Amino acid sequence: MKLRALIIDDEFNAASNLQMMVEEFCPEIQVIGIAHSANEAREKLKEHDVEVVFLDIKMPGEDGFSFLKSLPDREFSVVFTTAHNEFALKAFRADAIDYLEKPISVEDLQKSVEKLVRLHEGGTTNISESDALRDFLKDLNLSPENEKTSVPTRDGYEVLKNKDILRLEASDSYTNIYLADGRRIMSSKNIKVYENNLNKNVFFRTHKSHIINTMYHLNAFSRADGNFAILSDKSSVPVSRRKLPEFLEHIASF
Repeated sequence: MKLRALIIDDEFNAASNLQMMVEEFCPEIQVIGIAHSANEAREKLKEHDVEVVFLDIKMPGEDGFSFLKSLPDREFSVVFTTAHNEFALKAFRADAIDYLEKPISVEDLQKSVEKLVRLHEGGTTNISESDALRDFLKDLNLSPENEKTSVPTRDGYEVLKNKDILRLEASDSYTNIYLADGRRIMSSKNIKVYENNLNKNVFFRTHKSHIINTMYHLNAFSRADGNFAILSDKSSVPVSRRKLPEFLEHIASF
């Protein structure tokens, strides 16, 4: 008997790709539907008996954690999916079976499905009744150095290590991402999305049009001819007067 699964992800491509991976590589799972918001997911849960939910954490309006809190009597297992491993411990406090970091690999997906099958065969639906949490935490590295960001581009997605991102610059509704190797990538997401999603211990929005990587690429701060952050590639990024006190407090904590 296959486990019936619902995929919840606000990004159409991410949800579709996960569905294709499950259908091709995980015969133990039957995807009964996809929801692109928490409200849509609640409606689908009323329509279908679901045993597994693959749940994106970062969704506009209502994130994955808030969605679960709205379902106090849930009986399905949860596997979180996200591009930000900073949420891992919080995910397990929500009794998740597993945590898949985007871009999801076939191997990681299959390991999660193995856990799901094993736990359901044993009559449990959440992580608190298994050894999976202890095993996961033993292997998990939550260092910001290992964080990644999935960037939607014209041709698909590019996955970047956060430590390799120098800065981000708004360009109308798009965002230019400048990398340490000299490349520039244009993302279809606006800069506010990145401000909300990036690790605030690593990145700082200095200006309405700029976000910089202060942890790995801030070399200096200059008041000459205005307020500017000097990055490792010698570029100068303006710091607005409104953001200046917060910025100085931020870098003083290094």
